[in-house]
Amino acid sequence: MATVIPVDEFISDEWYPGFKPSYTHAPWYIDPVQTFRKEDEENFWFLDFHWPRGLTPMGLIWNEDGYNWASQLAAEQMPLPPGRGITCRLGGTHTYGSPLPVNDVREIGQRARRLERSLPPFLQNFDGIWGDMREEVNESWDFFRGVDHSALSLEDLRENLIQARQYHKRAFEIHFQVMYPLLANYIGFYSMCTELGLDPGQIGKFLQGYDTKIMETDRELWRLTGAARAAGLDRVFAASDASQLRSALSAHGGSAGTWLTTFDDFLQVYGWRTEGSCDIALPSWNEDPTPALGMIKSFLQKDTVHDFGKARNAAIEEREAAVDAARSTLTLDEQKLFDGGLASCRAANFPWWQDDHNYYIDLRISLPMRWACQAIADRIGADHQDDTLYLFWPEIMDVSAGRRPYDAGMRSLVEQRKQYFDYWLDRRPSLPKVVGTIPESVNDPILIEIFGLNSHFLRAVEAAGSDSEVKTLTGVPASKGTGRGPARVLHNADELHRLAPGDVLVCESTSPNWTPAFAKIAACVCDGGGTLSHAAIVGREYRVPTVTATGLATVVISDGDDVEVDGTTGRVTVLKNQAPNGRG
Repeated sequence: MATVIPVDEFISDEWYPGFKPSYTHAPWYIDPVQTFRKEDEENFWFLDFHWPRGLTPMGLIWNEDGYNWASQLAAEQMPLPPGRGITCRLGGTHTYGSPLPVNDVREIGQRARRLERSLPPFLQNFDGIWGDMREEVNESWDFFRGVDHSALSLEDLRENLIQARQYHKRAFEIHFQVMYPLLANYIGFYSMCTELGLDPGQIGKFLQGYDTKIMETDRELWRLTGAARAAGLDRVFAASDASQLRSALSAHGGSAGTWLTTFDDFLQVYGWRTEGSCDIALPSWNEDPTPALGMIKSFLQKDTVHDFGKARNAAIEEREAAVDAARSTLTLDEQKLFDGGLASCRAANFPWWQDDHNYYIDLRISLPMRWACQAIADRIGADHQDDTLYLFWPEIMDVSAGRRPYDAGMRSLVEQRKQYFDYWLDRRPSLPKVVGTIPESVNDPILIEIFGLNSHFLRAVEAAGSDSEVKTLTGVPASKGTGRGPARVLHNADELHRLAPGDVLVCESTSPNWTPAFAKIAACVCDGGGTLSHAAIVGREYRVPTVTATGLATVVISDGDDVEVDGTTGRVTVLKNQAPNGRG
């Protein structure tokens, strides 16, 4: 009998206090964003790891423009044979996702034939297609970067916000229009490899060892670390909390002032990124450099410098060795098939694109909307600059058009919504990883390869209510090697810079903003994530033992536990529980 995890606690007709949307609230292609209904228990829903803090009212625009418009639109246009993209439901402020399956065998066949016709031209012209799309995103980015909000009237700010949302929406149309064919190609190669009898766990290695803009950012952080050490600033960094580092360095003067000038130059190139994907509530490093400064502070604690060249060469050597080992088991005809599929996947490389596109889209695409909302808050006399992030789209449109006053009633509503957000933020660690009807298995390759919803994950979440003490977890062996150290359990990236060198990072899953941490941790363990998840890809590139899709790592493991991570077998062992006065 199937396990059903109730959705009762999430059933509500309000998204936030005082807001009940109509179906004209936002565009959607197949299925709209909604709160849970009792009938949703018939389906399978997973807690999306991308937004561990939850989303503010304006932040929920990502659900509308991303999942319920762009993913569904792209899945129909490609088309994906088994699915129509992703839909979502709201568990308080948190996002639960679910695939939209195609169940008709005849339609699946038709979609497969259409995919066979449309996929080859895309793959053959991938560099040009992605290059053109990236240029489109960058052109609009340059426009919004150049806007002087202080010179705009309230009416013009409203128009700027509308334009920024259109940019946001278009960027995610591009995101999924590229992601789905790359995934389809990878999955085709994956299926061919398994049919040839190759180890599926080796396939991700065939595509590793390629540089990305995210890794370029990390190298620059380490260059700044070396400059800080050479300038004798170690003690200033060690003596100051990350949030106070900027002030401490400014007060120190001398070489610290010179270093800060270099740091500011770095921010102008690499600082337009947030500490989370697609979340309007998060500031960029340019607004708040605490994450970058805190990361440099923790890098200075390491006795050795992370050798990016050595790590990349090792990734390349492992890649080529894995390819040679695979080819050695095949006949000449099989080798030709393998070589053709591998060449196609390398030319249109999903793991490479996964990090590269994050630099241009996921980590910065919400910023133009954020800036416009903050400028509107200033203009209407809101108590705080971020108060407008707690308005829904129709509300901020009415306020900025003068159709609705930003009066005492609306200020009170904003405060209620802040309290609602904080309540659900506190609830995040205890939320069920999945709700609805847990299937025996998941067949959607996207959910398996990216979100890690495999049999290990499903069986682990089914056992979540057991009273037995768990000492060993099993997951996807995402990046080989063994690492051991004290666990640091993080439920979001707010304190990512507090990870000490040699810690074992334990989290729901990682996003691109977590990448710098891989240069200092001993190992990584994730609740979710498959072989194409961010943690798996970066773990392989940085040579960090990584296990994903354990299901319950953040529940079973506590801060300070002595943990051993075997990224070769996918086993995670709690060797010793934290002492009563342990760290964390």
